[in-house]
Amino acid sequence: MKDIILATNNEHKVKEMKEILKDLPVSIYSLKEVDVDVEVEETGDTFIENARIKAEAIYDILKHRNRKDFIVMADDSGLMVDYLNGKPGVYSARYAGEHGNTEKNNKKLIDELRGVPYEKRTARFVSAVSLIDEDGEFIEVEGEARGYILEEHKGTEGFGYDPLFYVPEKNKTFAEMSGEEKNILSHRGKALKALRKEIERLLNL
Repeated sequence: MKDIILATNNEHKVKEMKEILKDLPVSIYSLKEVDVDVEVEETGDTFIENARIKAEAIYDILKHRNRKDFIVMADDSGLMVDYLNGKPGVYSARYAGEHGNTEKNNKKLIDELRGVPYEKRTARFVSAVSLIDEDGEFIEVEGEARGYILEEHKGTEGFGYDPLFYVPEKNKTFAEMSGEEKNILSHRGKALKALRKEIERLLNL
């Protein structure tokens, strides 16, 4: 049995990815669970470049440790707001300057869209996933979810910009959805669904 190592320290991402891939015949581990304590610097200009940088860095560490039968999977994702010309984009996690400060990031987004009418508040979440197998073969996919940015928070589930990201066909923000509901519609859910087929191929299923 192969192990899938998730190249992230983000517990929310780990939870979502494990849930989406739970019925595959693999063991799925976070970096913490395999005793890898690193923060890979994201120097790419696109989500897929950052995902590849993270996957490759963790792959190199595991190879150096002589680990066998593993696949590394890295995700880079973020929010792109049309009115802001695609910002915050690859800087989504550090939009307000401090990495991972959700409250400040959301406040900055609300402030930058203050007074902008609803119909111009279109946005999309993008998830790029890079997978590298034990032999160094890369497989990469992207998924996206479209919606609108609200003027105020709604919902208490999810993380990041989820309370501001409204999906009209569900009449809910991501933060108002259950984990199961969000995983069907979300950018990460769509990307991982596409990646499942490739993982099944690697596992000869």
